[in-house]
Amino acid sequence: MSEDRSSSGPGQKTWLDKILNAFSGEPRNRQELLDFLHDAGERQLVDTEAMIVIEGALKLTDMQVGDVTIPRSQMVVVRDGQHPHEFLPTLIESAHSRFPIIGENPDEVLGVLLAKDLLPLILDPSKMDSFNIRTLLRPATYVPEYKGLYSMLREFRETHQHMAIVVDEYGGTAGLVTIEDILEQIVGDIEDEHDIDEDDDIRPLPDGQFSVSALTPIDDFNDHFHCQFSDDEFDTIGGIVMQKFGHLPHRGESTVIDGYRFTIVNADNRRIRLLHVCPGVSSENTDTKEDSPHSNH
Repeated sequence: MSEDRSSSGPGQKTWLDKILNAFSGEPRNRQELLDFLHDAGERQLVDTEAMIVIEGALKLTDMQVGDVTIPRSQMVVVRDGQHPHEFLPTLIESAHSRFPIIGENPDEVLGVLLAKDLLPLILDPSKMDSFNIRTLLRPATYVPEYKGLYSMLREFRETHQHMAIVVDEYGGTAGLVTIEDILEQIVGDIEDEHDIDEDDDIRPLPDGQFSVSALTPIDDFNDHFHCQFSDDEFDTIGGIVMQKFGHLPHRGESTVIDGYRFTIVNADNRRIRLLHVCPGVSSENTDTKEDSPHSNH
Protein backbone atom coordinates (compact mmCIF):
# COMPACT_ATOMS: atom_id res chain seq x y z
CA MET A 1 0.00 0.00 0.00
CA SER A 2 1.39 3.38 -0.92
CA GLU A 3 1.56 6.20 1.62
CA ASP A 4 -0.49 9.32 1.09
CA ARG A 5 2.02 12.17 1.49
CA SER A 6 -0.09 14.89 -0.09
CA SER A 7 -0.90 16.40 3.31
CA SER A 8 2.69 17.42 3.84
CA GLY A 9 2.42 20.37 1.52
CA PRO A 10 5.19 22.02 -0.50
CA GLY A 11 8.42 22.49 1.40
CA GLN A 12 7.34 20.39 4.39
CA LYS A 13 9.12 17.22 5.45
CA THR A 14 7.25 14.17 6.65
CA TRP A 15 8.47 12.00 9.47
CA LEU A 16 9.69 9.47 6.88
CA ASP A 17 11.60 12.20 5.05
CA LYS A 18 13.38 13.12 8.27
CA ILE A 19 14.31 9.53 9.02
CA LEU A 20 15.68 9.04 5.52
CA ASN A 21 17.59 12.31 5.75
CA ALA A 22 19.00 11.42 9.16
CA PHE A 23 20.52 8.23 7.78
CA SER A 24 21.60 9.60 4.44
CA GLY A 25 25.12 10.66 3.58
CA GLU A 26 24.11 14.29 3.23
CA PRO A 27 25.89 16.83 5.47
CA ARG A 28 23.97 17.72 8.62
CA ASN A 29 24.61 20.32 11.31
CA ARG A 30 23.90 19.99 15.00
CA GLN A 31 20.76 22.11 14.91
CA GLU A 32 19.21 19.86 12.26
CA LEU A 33 20.04 16.86 14.45
CA LEU A 34 18.44 18.50 17.49
CA ASP A 35 15.36 19.39 15.46
CA PHE A 36 15.13 15.77 14.39
CA LEU A 37 15.40 14.56 18.00
CA HIS A 38 12.90 17.12 19.28
CA ASP A 39 10.47 15.96 16.64
CA ALA A 40 11.02 12.39 17.83
CA GLY A 41 10.36 13.56 21.37
CA GLU A 42 7.10 15.21 20.39
CA ARG A 43 6.05 11.91 18.86
CA GLN A 44 7.02 10.17 22.12
CA LEU A 45 9.68 8.09 20.39
CA VAL A 46 12.31 9.61 22.68
CA ASP A 47 11.41 10.40 26.28
CA THR A 48 12.30 13.64 28.09
CA GLU A 49 15.11 12.17 30.17
CA ALA A 50 16.74 10.72 27.06
CA MET A 51 16.51 14.11 25.34
CA ILE A 52 18.24 15.78 28.31
CA VAL A 53 21.11 13.31 28.13
CA ILE A 54 21.45 13.63 24.36
CA GLU A 55 21.45 17.44 24.44
CA GLY A 56 23.91 17.43 27.33
CA ALA A 57 26.23 15.09 25.45
CA LEU A 58 26.09 17.29 22.36
CA LYS A 59 26.82 20.37 24.43
CA LEU A 60 29.90 18.64 25.85
CA THR A 61 31.63 18.84 22.47
CA ASP A 62 31.91 22.62 22.79
CA MET A 63 33.13 22.66 26.41
CA GLN A 64 36.59 22.61 27.92
CA VAL A 65 37.85 21.53 31.33
CA GLY A 66 38.10 25.19 32.35
CA ASP A 67 34.32 25.51 32.04
CA VAL A 68 33.71 23.13 34.95
CA THR A 69 36.87 23.62 37.01
CA ILE A 70 36.51 24.02 40.76
CA PRO A 71 38.74 27.09 41.42
CA ARG A 72 41.87 26.54 43.49
CA SER A 73 40.70 28.35 46.61
CA GLN A 74 37.51 26.31 46.63
CA MET A 75 39.56 23.12 46.86
CA VAL A 76 39.75 21.25 50.14
CA VAL A 77 43.44 20.44 50.49
CA VAL A 78 45.84 18.92 53.00
CA ARG A 79 49.24 20.53 53.52
CA ASP A 80 52.38 18.48 53.60
CA GLY A 81 53.49 17.96 57.19
CA GLN A 82 50.05 18.43 58.73
CA HIS A 83 49.14 16.06 61.54
CA PRO A 84 45.89 14.10 61.16
CA HIS A 85 44.44 15.92 64.17
CA GLU A 86 44.80 19.13 62.14
CA PHE A 87 43.21 18.08 58.86
CA LEU A 88 40.80 15.27 59.78
CA PRO A 89 37.99 17.60 60.99
CA THR A 90 38.03 19.40 57.63
CA LEU A 91 38.08 16.16 55.67
CA ILE A 92 35.23 14.71 57.70
CA GLU A 93 33.13 17.85 57.27
CA SER A 94 33.64 17.86 53.51
CA ALA A 95 32.74 14.15 53.29
CA HIS A 96 34.62 13.78 50.02
CA SER A 97 36.92 10.97 49.03
CA ARG A 98 39.95 12.63 47.37
CA PHE A 99 42.08 15.56 48.45
CA PRO A 100 45.08 17.28 46.82
CA ILE A 101 48.19 17.36 49.01
CA ILE A 102 50.08 20.64 48.60
CA GLY A 103 53.44 21.99 49.65
CA GLU A 104 53.99 25.63 50.48
CA ASN A 105 51.21 26.83 48.16
CA PRO A 106 48.45 25.41 45.90
CA ASP A 107 50.79 25.53 42.89
CA GLU A 108 52.87 22.80 44.50
CA VAL A 109 50.61 19.75 44.32
CA LEU A 110 52.55 16.77 45.65
CA GLY A 111 49.88 14.15 45.05
CA VAL A 112 46.41 13.01 46.01
CA LEU A 113 45.21 11.54 49.30
CA LEU A 114 42.33 9.06 49.32
CA ALA A 115 40.18 9.22 52.43
CA LYS A 116 39.98 5.43 52.59
CA ASP A 117 43.77 5.28 53.10
CA LEU A 118 43.26 6.93 56.49
CA LEU A 119 41.02 4.14 57.80
CA PRO A 120 43.96 2.27 59.46
CA LEU A 121 44.33 5.25 61.79
CA ILE A 122 40.88 4.48 63.17
CA LEU A 123 41.78 0.86 63.83
CA ASP A 124 45.15 1.69 65.37
CA PRO A 125 45.29 5.25 66.78
CA SER A 126 48.88 4.66 67.87
CA LYS A 127 49.89 5.12 64.24
CA MET A 128 49.03 8.81 64.60
CA ASP A 129 52.38 9.46 66.28
CA SER A 130 54.42 8.11 63.36
CA PHE A 131 52.08 9.34 60.64
CA ASN A 132 53.78 10.53 57.44
CA ILE A 133 51.36 11.73 54.78
CA ARG A 134 53.88 11.16 51.98
CA THR A 135 53.62 7.41 52.46
CA LEU A 136 49.95 7.63 51.40
CA LEU A 137 50.35 9.92 48.39
CA ARG A 138 49.03 8.78 45.06
CA PRO A 139 50.17 10.41 41.81
CA ALA A 140 48.18 13.43 40.70
CA THR A 141 46.90 13.79 37.15
CA TYR A 142 47.46 17.21 35.56
CA VAL A 143 45.40 18.59 32.68
CA PRO A 144 45.27 22.01 30.94
CA GLU A 145 42.24 24.26 31.15
CA TYR A 146 41.70 24.05 27.40
CA LYS A 147 41.40 20.24 27.31
CA GLY A 148 38.08 19.17 25.80
CA LEU A 149 35.54 17.65 28.17
CA TYR A 150 34.93 14.64 25.94
CA SER A 151 38.66 13.95 25.92
CA MET A 152 38.80 14.41 29.70
CA LEU A 153 35.90 12.03 30.25
CA ARG A 154 37.58 9.43 28.05
CA GLU A 155 40.83 9.82 30.01
CA PHE A 156 39.01 9.39 33.32
CA ARG A 157 37.39 6.22 32.01
CA GLU A 158 40.61 4.73 30.62
CA THR A 159 42.79 5.53 33.66
CA HIS A 160 40.09 4.83 36.28
CA GLN A 161 40.86 8.22 37.84
CA HIS A 162 38.15 10.40 39.34
CA MET A 163 39.97 13.72 39.83
CA ALA A 164 42.58 15.78 38.01
CA ILE A 165 44.48 18.96 38.85
CA VAL A 166 43.80 21.71 36.31
CA VAL A 167 46.77 23.91 35.38
CA ASP A 168 46.73 27.31 33.70
CA GLU A 169 48.92 28.55 30.86
CA TYR A 170 51.74 29.37 33.30
CA GLY A 171 51.75 25.92 34.87
CA GLY A 172 50.09 27.09 38.07
CA THR A 173 47.16 25.34 39.72
CA ALA A 174 43.89 26.70 38.34
CA GLY A 175 41.76 24.26 40.33
CA LEU A 176 40.55 20.72 39.96
CA VAL A 177 38.01 18.77 37.94
CA THR A 178 36.23 15.55 38.82
CA ILE A 179 34.43 12.98 36.74
CA GLU A 180 31.22 14.03 38.49
CA ASP A 181 31.62 17.60 37.24
CA ILE A 182 31.66 16.30 33.67
CA LEU A 183 28.85 13.80 34.06
CA GLU A 184 26.64 16.55 35.51
CA GLN A 185 26.90 18.38 32.20
CA ILE A 186 25.28 15.37 30.54
CA VAL A 187 22.73 14.07 33.03
CA GLY A 188 22.18 17.13 35.20
CA ASP A 189 23.18 17.66 38.79
CA ILE A 190 24.13 14.60 40.82
CA GLU A 191 23.03 14.99 44.42
CA ASP A 192 26.14 14.97 46.57
CA GLU A 193 27.40 15.80 50.01
CA HIS A 194 27.60 19.56 49.59
CA ASP A 195 24.00 19.91 48.44
CA ILE A 196 21.72 21.22 51.15
CA ASP A 197 18.48 19.66 52.30
CA GLU A 198 15.21 20.99 50.98
CA ASP A 199 14.21 21.80 54.56
CA ASP A 200 17.44 23.72 55.12
CA ASP A 201 17.42 26.31 52.33
CA ILE A 202 19.58 28.82 54.21
CA ARG A 203 22.33 27.92 56.62
CA PRO A 204 25.30 29.88 58.02
CA LEU A 205 28.90 29.04 57.17
CA PRO A 206 31.94 29.43 59.46
CA ASP A 207 33.37 32.31 57.38
CA GLY A 208 30.28 34.50 57.86
CA GLN A 209 28.69 33.67 54.52
CA PHE A 210 25.52 31.68 54.01
CA SER A 211 24.83 28.59 51.96
CA VAL A 212 21.55 29.23 50.12
CA SER A 213 19.54 26.99 47.82
CA ALA A 214 18.80 28.77 44.54
CA LEU A 215 15.19 27.56 44.89
CA THR A 216 14.71 29.52 48.11
CA PRO A 217 11.52 31.59 47.75
CA ILE A 218 12.27 35.31 47.63
CA ASP A 219 9.94 35.94 50.58
CA ASP A 220 11.92 33.47 52.69
CA PHE A 221 15.20 35.06 51.63
CA ASN A 222 13.88 38.52 52.51
CA ASP A 223 12.64 37.34 55.90
CA HIS A 224 15.95 35.74 56.76
CA PHE A 225 18.19 38.62 55.66
CA HIS A 226 15.73 41.44 56.42
CA CYS A 227 15.96 42.74 52.86
CA GLN A 228 13.45 43.63 50.14
CA PHE A 229 14.17 41.81 46.91
CA SER A 230 11.20 42.05 44.58
CA ASP A 231 9.20 38.96 43.69
CA ASP A 232 7.35 40.64 40.82
CA GLU A 233 9.31 38.80 38.11
CA PHE A 234 10.71 35.74 39.88
CA ASP A 235 9.66 33.36 42.65
CA THR A 236 13.13 32.25 43.75
CA ILE A 237 16.39 33.96 44.62
CA GLY A 238 18.06 31.94 41.87
CA GLY A 239 15.87 33.68 39.30
CA ILE A 240 17.08 37.10 40.44
CA VAL A 241 20.70 35.98 40.33
CA MET A 242 20.28 34.47 36.87
CA GLN A 243 18.78 37.71 35.56
CA LYS A 244 21.71 39.71 36.93
CA PHE A 245 24.24 37.48 35.19
CA GLY A 246 22.31 37.48 31.92
CA HIS A 247 23.50 33.93 31.24
CA LEU A 248 23.71 30.57 32.98
CA PRO A 249 26.72 31.13 35.23
CA HIS A 250 29.42 28.61 35.91
CA ARG A 251 30.60 27.45 39.32
CA GLY A 252 32.83 30.10 40.92
CA GLU A 253 31.27 33.12 39.20
CA SER A 254 29.91 35.82 41.47
CA THR A 255 27.89 39.00 41.27
CA VAL A 256 26.78 41.71 43.69
CA ILE A 257 23.11 42.67 43.98
CA ASP A 258 21.95 45.33 46.45
CA GLY A 259 24.85 44.77 48.81
CA TYR A 260 24.83 40.94 48.67
CA ARG A 261 27.50 38.97 46.88
CA PHE A 262 26.13 35.79 45.29
CA THR A 263 28.71 33.16 44.35
CA ILE A 264 27.75 30.10 42.32
CA VAL A 265 28.68 26.95 44.20
CA ASN A 266 26.67 24.37 42.28
CA ALA A 267 25.08 24.65 38.84
CA ASP A 268 24.39 22.26 36.02
CA ASN A 269 23.70 22.90 32.35
CA ARG A 270 20.13 24.00 33.04
CA ARG A 271 19.95 25.91 36.30
CA ILE A 272 21.67 27.27 39.39
CA ARG A 273 21.37 24.96 42.39
CA LEU A 274 23.45 26.33 45.27
CA LEU A 275 24.79 29.77 46.19
CA HIS A 276 27.09 31.27 48.77
CA VAL A 277 25.74 34.63 49.92
CA CYS A 278 27.86 37.29 51.58
CA PRO A 279 25.88 40.24 53.01
CA GLY A 280 27.21 43.77 53.39
CA VAL A 281 29.24 43.99 50.18
CA SER A 282 29.91 47.34 48.53
CA SER A 283 27.90 47.97 45.38
CA GLU A 284 31.16 49.10 43.73
CA ASN A 285 32.14 45.45 43.36
CA THR A 286 31.68 44.14 39.85
CA ASP A 287 30.78 40.75 38.49
CA THR A 288 33.70 38.37 38.61
CA LYS A 289 34.69 34.76 38.60
CA GLU A 290 35.43 34.56 42.26
CA ASP A 291 36.62 31.70 44.41
CA SER A 292 34.73 30.74 47.55
CA PRO A 293 34.93 27.84 50.01
CA HIS A 294 33.92 24.64 48.30
CA SER A 295 34.54 20.92 48.50
CA ASN A 296 36.03 18.36 46.16
CA HIS A 297 34.08 15.34 45.01
